[in-house]
Amino acid sequence: MQSRTMSGIGRRTLIKSGAALGAFSLAGPAIIKARGETPVKLGWIDPLTGVLSAPAQSETEGAKYAVAAVNKAGGILGRPVELLVEDSANDVGTGVAKARKLIDRDHVDAIFGDVNSGIAYAISQVTSEKKVFHIVPGGHTDPITGKDCKWNVFRICNTTSMDANAITPELVKHFGKRWYFVTPDYAYGHTLQEAFIKALKKAGGEYDGAMLPINTSDYSSTLIKARAYKPNVLLNNMGGLAQVDCMKQFAQFGMGKEMGLGGALFELESIEAVPPVAQTGWWDMEWWWDQPNQPEVVKWVADFRKAMGKTPSARHWFGWVAIWSTKIAAEKAKSLEAIKMAHALEGEELPPEVKLQPGKVFYRAGDHELMPNIFVGQVHPAKGEGNYFTVSSLVNGEQAQPLSETGCHMTYPA
Repeated sequence: MQSRTMSGIGRRTLIKSGAALGAFSLAGPAIIKARGETPVKLGWIDPLTGVLSAPAQSETEGAKYAVAAVNKAGGILGRPVELLVEDSANDVGTGVAKARKLIDRDHVDAIFGDVNSGIAYAISQVTSEKKVFHIVPGGHTDPITGKDCKWNVFRICNTTSMDANAITPELVKHFGKRWYFVTPDYAYGHTLQEAFIKALKKAGGEYDGAMLPINTSDYSSTLIKARAYKPNVLLNNMGGLAQVDCMKQFAQFGMGKEMGLGGALFELESIEAVPPVAQTGWWDMEWWWDQPNQPEVVKWVADFRKAMGKTPSARHWFGWVAIWSTKIAAEKAKSLEAIKMAHALEGEELPPEVKLQPGKVFYRAGDHELMPNIFVGQVHPAKGEGNYFTVSSLVNGEQAQPLSETGCHMTYPA
């Protein structure tokens, strides 16, 4: 898999205001500091090793890039921001242990994580118990802001239902209603496939599929079964390196001549890691960099490329939004108390230089889910630097999943 990591400069790094951003270490725990005393401590947990390491590394890069920008802008409540990064190693027990360590030993003011939905969900139990402000940048499973929503937890990435509902009409239109699922057997995959099945049944479709371990690398038997089913489209719901392996084998078997390909997410990190023949299908992007009519986006992408030497992905944007959202919440609340920050962020609309897209982007008060645009379109071989995706339409987040369908009933401590 093509690496998107950055060169390391040690586990403790001093980032001064205006310093170059291209030499961060992703080894955990990593600490980023700005000038000043009594820093605001933010704990970041992601699977920096394992099959989800590429999106996790990008999220972490985005967070570090944001920390440097926030510190240059005066920090949070006039104090420098210190980011403590921990590797969950794609393991629930490890992720929970890292969360407790960051809260109990490092005394962080907020927690962020995890790419793995199961870990993000487990961490939310800890942060709720400890009453710590928590943002989930990139763990998608619905219950986090659905039936198990919590007053202290906010999420940036879409729910699986939002992603499934946004792309289903395009999959039906371009390919048909007979689907075969290749889905990871953990929290993310379970809720994503359930959402797709619900949407497909509404369209009068039928399906079959396989649910596989999150770290599956050999898809030969699964693809043989898919071929025998003769679907109109194969939905590759795997993530990270597992999705990359599946895409490569789909292309090697020549199955693109027999059926369509698509699904919820085919992220930039994964697109760059597969050969051009596998850069195909209809998908969602939860943020996309090529927005020529949005001046804040054009500037941000140019600055990011100059500093980081790469094109930003949705995962980089998740990290950017997570850190800035914390600053927005704390400064609106005039406090780092979790309950005050949570109330402050409810319903808050992100400014143009943070949302980096058109329209109103805000944290919905009823479930603490960010309501952005969902970029729906087609993946293809590059037509320029990082230009692997053509946007067909923007789907409003609230249209993709109304609050009434989430199952969230938000309650605050007495």
